[in-house]
Amino acid sequence: MRFLICALVLGSTFSMVQAQTPAPESRGWQTLATEGQPTARHEAALVGFQDNLYLLGGRRINPVDVYDPDTNVWTAKSETPLELHHFQGVVVADAIYLMGAMTGRYPKETPLEKVVVYYPKEDRFDFVHSIPASRRRGGAGAVYHNGWIYLIGGITNGHVDGCRSWFDRYDPKTGVWEILPDAPHQRDHFQATVIGNRLYAAGGRVTSKRDNAVFSQTISKIDVYDFEAGQWLPPEQCPDLPTERAGNSVIAIDGKLVIGCGESADQKQAHDEIEVYDPAIDRWSAWPSLLQGRHGTGLVRIGDSLFTASGSGNRGGGPELTTTERLVLSQ
Repeated sequence: MRFLICALVLGSTFSMVQAQTPAPESRGWQTLATEGQPTARHEAALVGFQDNLYLLGGRRINPVDVYDPDTNVWTAKSETPLELHHFQGVVVADAIYLMGAMTGRYPKETPLEKVVVYYPKEDRFDFVHSIPASRRRGGAGAVYHNGWIYLIGGITNGHVDGCRSWFDRYDPKTGVWEILPDAPHQRDHFQATVIGNRLYAAGGRVTSKRDNAVFSQTISKIDVYDFEAGQWLPPEQCPDLPTERAGNSVIAIDGKLVIGCGESADQKQAHDEIEVYDPAIDRWSAWPSLLQGRHGTGLVRIGDSLFTASGSGNRGGGPELTTTERLVLSQ
């Protein structure tokens, strides 16, 4: 393993200007009357692969559900080889890597010992490379950049305790695992994405059932890593999430950071807010809210539309949803 040294990054400070007007190209979310439905589940991953939605994992053993926007049909594929949840799916070539996954029941779920890969064309799962024992965790953020999968944060002991600020990268071809400088903040139950040459780790919380703080310790600060500099930006140069939540979904769209869904101690209902950060002008805006708040799923762009599906409608484990929503991004 190779340890890298983190240095301070100098630059301008974000000013946190917030605009609460919908994106002009957006016409509001629509609940689709699909043929078939996704399996009700949460703590799963919704991934875009070759213009289809793939819903993988979640509590219990579930099939992989695939949605084709051209036909408006959901189709059930193979079941996962074991219960897999609390991971972010990462597409690499012809495969989906289930990074940072856990198995087992609440509250003491167990991180996996190996990386699990799903091959959509073959409808097949495989256990590939071992994860170093000292770096195993679930509920982490994951992104793919320049041949590496980067894993950020996570929790080592289910929902009991063990939230980390760890930052690693993994070569899906060789199995090489490298330890990088810790992120500025510990966090779990969140997602990450890449915009340009920077990684954004947004939302999440410090989960600690041991301290009776499962939902309450949400994180407002977004951690930003500059790949070119090989450094995390200082917190004062990073934006704050307007609505704190964990179990949230994150996606990059046209150079903007889009954050939706989630759960928090502030409300029983899952979050429906869609908040968008534009790094080019250091400004937040609000896109139309979901028709049904949800957490433990994802946001996927296919063509001119943004999709979400399944998830939990309230804070915690239910009700698990079977709906599919779409937001048209352009006329």
